[in-house]
Amino acid sequence: MVAKEQGKRSQAILKYKIMSKKKLEEYWQKNLKLLTKLLVVWFVVSYGCAILFVDVLNKIQIGGYKLGFWFAQQGAIYVFVIIIFIYVRQMNKLDEEYGVSEE
Repeated sequence: MVAKEQGKRSQAILKYKIMSKKKLEEYWQKNLKLLTKLLVVWFVVSYGCAILFVDVLNKIQIGGYKLGFWFAQQGAIYVFVIIIFIYVRQMNKLDEEYGVSEE
């Protein structure tokens, strides 16, 4: 079982080595662009909604709780989980596009 996993990893590494330098740079730039977008969302939700805009958001209530409080306590966590799923889906598409998917 361990040997099978190591074989899959070796194949993935070989795919990256076969990719031309130009393609590898394009792949990396697209990866960085995606990461930047998701980190901006993460920052706005965690820092912006929970700290900077809390007074404005607290004027809105959800289920009896102020929205600023909700973002600080739960909303940010939900957004982080959604960001993880978005990253996985987008990276799988990018891997398919460049022929380096694991499947």
